Amino acid sequence: MKPLLPPVFVNGIEISAERIAAEAQNHPAPKAKPGLAWKAAARALAIRELMLQEACARGLAPDPVEVAPGQVETEDEALIRQLSEAAITPAPADEARLRRIYEAQPERFRAPALFEAAHILFPRQDGMAAVRAHAEAVLAELRAAPRRFAELARTHSACSSKDNGGLLGQLGQGDTVAEFEAALEALTEGQISDPVETRFGLHLIRLDAHARGEVLPFDAVLPRLRDAHSKAAWARAAAEFTASLVAKARIEGVQLKAA
Repeated sequence: MKPLLPPVFVNGIEISAERIAAEAQNHPAPKAKPGLAWKAAARALAIRELMLQEACARGLAPDPVEVAPGQVETEDEALIRQLSEAAITPAPADEARLRRIYEAQPERFRAPALFEAAHILFPRQDGMAAVRAHAEAVLAELRAAPRRFAELARTHSACSSKDNGGLLGQLGQGDTVAEFEAALEALTEGQISDPVETRFGLHLIRLDAHARGEVLPFDAVLPRLRDAHSKAAWARAAAEFTASLVAKARIEGVQLKAA
């Protein structure tokens, strides 16, 4: 009978089922499909073994370094790092190509938008129907008399901003939770939102001002473009190097793609 968790062999070197089972704990998979975790673990260990064999073939000697305070690489980790440094050579950034990427979609490179807003917070409770009814009642008052926003904030809001009429001051992107920020983006200046639900409760939001970020010049975004290129280029080079090792290896027990 074929074993449930067969061993894997990489150029004749066995990776035991026990090692694969232990490694599988680091590879999430649906509860109904534990075999996916096993396959992922087997592939990871097979690639690790290929890297170690290649490091040995190149005559590399492990030279562990400290990767964090008090944490030093194992000899295997050192060999894999040293092999990667020696064998993986990402393509250098081509500034002309990065400029073409920038010029194709300059809107992607705007400075963060800024908002000035006020809100009235109705805090989350077990009975959200009552909270929503309260928010809708206050909203009806605001629709009839928008200038009463500060007064109604002082009376009804559960946020400390109520002492300032609900004013939140200047807000940048990321300063508020996603639902609140999405509401700000959708409002026009002077508009008051319908109740917006977040993990804090329901908000009535008034947008007082919105300054859209300017498109940043190429020189300002060049470091970001170079960093993104470097990461992508390294990933491509690493994948190509791994594929070259797989292509010339004899692997049994798990399927690895050569490209």
